[in-house]
Amino acid sequence: MDRTSFSPTEGNERIEALDVVRGFALIGICIMNVEYFNRAISDMGGIPAKFTGLDFVISFITQYFVTGKFWTIFSLLFGMGFAVMLTRANKAGRSFLVPYMRRIAALAVFGACHHIFIWSGDILFSYAVSAAGLLIVLFGRPKYIVTAIVLLLLVGFAPNMGVMAGLYSEKSAPDLGVLLGMAASLTFFSFIAWWLRGEQDVKKLDVPVVGLVILVAGILATIAGVAIWFMPQLPRPLRLSLPVIGIALTAVGILTCKFHEPKSERPWRLGAGMYVLAFTIMTGVGAMRYMLPEKPVAQASASAPATAAEAKAAKAKAERKAEVAKRLKERDEEVKKEIKVSTTGTYGEHLVLRANHFAENAPGELGFAPIVVGMFLLGYWFVRKGIMENTRAHLPLFRKLAMFGLPLGIGLGLLGAAICMYPVRGSDGADGGQLAMGLLMLGNLPACLGYVSLVILMLHSNSVFSKIRVLAPLGRMALTNYLTQSLVGAIYYFGWGFGHFGVSRAHQMAYVACLIVLQVAFSHFWLARFRYGPMEWLWRAITYWTIPRMALDKPTGVPAVAGGV
Repeated sequence: MDRTSFSPTEGNERIEALDVVRGFALIGICIMNVEYFNRAISDMGGIPAKFTGLDFVISFITQYFVTGKFWTIFSLLFGMGFAVMLTRANKAGRSFLVPYMRRIAALAVFGACHHIFIWSGDILFSYAVSAAGLLIVLFGRPKYIVTAIVLLLLVGFAPNMGVMAGLYSEKSAPDLGVLLGMAASLTFFSFIAWWLRGEQDVKKLDVPVVGLVILVAGILATIAGVAIWFMPQLPRPLRLSLPVIGIALTAVGILTCKFHEPKSERPWRLGAGMYVLAFTIMTGVGAMRYMLPEKPVAQASASAPATAAEAKAAKAKAERKAEVAKRLKERDEEVKKEIKVSTTGTYGEHLVLRANHFAENAPGELGFAPIVVGMFLLGYWFVRKGIMENTRAHLPLFRKLAMFGLPLGIGLGLLGAAICMYPVRGSDGADGGQLAMGLLMLGNLPACLGYVSLVILMLHSNSVFSKIRVLAPLGRMALTNYLTQSLVGAIYYFGWGFGHFGVSRAHQMAYVACLIVLQVAFSHFWLARFRYGPMEWLWRAITYWTIPRMALDKPTGVPAVAGGV
């Protein structure tokens, strides 16, 4: 095979806007991640109650203006990079799938090593798993997907039936939950592929078959949800969630029937829809919990003994409270253990902790993948429509996204903060947590698009704001700089390094400012002499299975054009 057909992207083929946005996103990622070099990963989420003064202000701004907005930007950029690579491969008439599979395999290895050897907050492994899902959505063939699902079920159930029969030990049998999760993920991605690529219509109704299937499923779920609402003996989470799921699916079915065409618009509609649907359901269930707090079960008295239903409800509630208390206790113990290792543990103890954490959490990436794939599809559409290759021609679109996306996205998060601060009457104060988180997550999508648009508008302005292109080299070396941020953070904060774990939020922000300035300067220095960052070079070598030229023919200033894959 001719290796020259797999040549990597050269500097003069790159898209400037992509790298400027990458550089900007790296700053947000650093601001977000630094907190978890000073706080247990197992305690992720929210603002610690002990924070006051400047620490609280910094945490509040980070929580509602940064957290969640920048991993979505990176997911968007990942989808854009995928589309750039696919578009150029198609134009050149060269293979795409084999190099890209090597690319995501390498990313998975980078992510696993990052998680185990440096820091537990890795996102690269998640992207690798999600990228595999994206390949299934865009290129998967039904017969291969069905075969894979059947094999997973056979591998999962056959040995476990053997355990029941005494033929295998439980330790030697495959993890049924993981295999079922993989089968469920494949089934979901195959359905998404059908939505994206399917052309079957119901002739008499002139609607897509996939839309009708979703609509019927939504109506049935809604009817079932209404029915079980009048069955108080059933679990409360089921009674709250099924009506919301049914209504959401019904809405998706109607929208699919109406907006399935044109085909060129499906990627962004599907991508945005996948993200919004997941967190709309989360928000809807949270709203029901918030507005309909669980009423205390009446205590029995001598004159009015409890009915069987009341006794059963009281027992179920007590069991739920006991289970919640047990989980909270386990989490507190996990947090204490992690803090102890972070502050006084050796590197070996860190390694064991992170390896166990990776083994426990890696299968969970299958559940997170649909959200990330949604963002990938949205980014994919931006490039396939030619928007990112000619951002100047699409400035009106970016103005609208910035004008409406930022206020809406940040506003939804702030609304969630208000809900947590002012619980409804009759609530124990915890019922608003899911609603607040759902609103925050829903807001991440418009805020992410708003931030990206703002950067592009700055890039094309005729003012000092155009200097934001200084971030392009930082973005060109995004993988190197991301991993370097983790390595430096681990050395600076953890006990096996300089041991600054637990410093104030103000200290953390000063650290971030210094690190980013150094990384920007180093990126300019490096790219004035070399074509790629060190990790980018390695990633390209694996992707294209060739050795890319590293050194520039003649050291110069950093090329004005930057970006791409």
